[in-house]
Amino acid sequence: MSKVDLYVDPVCPFAWIAYGWLCEVEAQRTIELSVRIMSLAILNDGREGHAPEAERGLDSAWRPVRVAAAVEEHLGQAGLRGYYAAFGRLFHVERVRPRDEVIRRALAEVGMSQLIDVADASQYDETVRKSHAAGMQPVGLDVGTPTIHVDGVAFFGPILTAIPRGQDALDMFDGTILIARNPHFSELKRTRGSELKYD
Repeated sequence: MSKVDLYVDPVCPFAWIAYGWLCEVEAQRTIELSVRIMSLAILNDGREGHAPEAERGLDSAWRPVRVAAAVEEHLGQAGLRGYYAAFGRLFHVERVRPRDEVIRRALAEVGMSQLIDVADASQYDETVRKSHAAGMQPVGLDVGTPTIHVDGVAFFGPILTAIPRGQDALDMFDGTILIARNPHFSELKRTRGSELKYD
């Protein structure tokens, strides 16, 4: 059975599509799928063109991942997956805004509404940083999310514009792992030509 760790920031649309793809694989094949936290706030800190998170108020990318870390501490991996699934559905599929409303509703769905104050505290920042580092270090710091680890092989992507279904999902999984296992493989990319589909 393959162990699959998907590193996500809840606000990333490509991570959400990758999660849908891996859930499709999980429904057809025995894999151990876990959601792990990475942070666009950490990734983009100091990068040109990115406003400091402290200036973004309720839209700060720190807020959803802090809450994710707290949910995992209280409810384990199942709780984190529940929170991420709720956040992703509300934010990406249903287009609920603002982000604060998404966090509140996602917390309510997993029975953890009391954790909303964590969004604006720093007590889980080190937990988020450690998880982010664990996800990024084997791949490199110039990539983002989704980052996937499968049985010790780590890679960025694939970046998908829609969720593959059925056999297509399995074929993409097998092909991706086959390429990523080659120690000389570095990058495969083409320009996106279609709009994103989140469901």
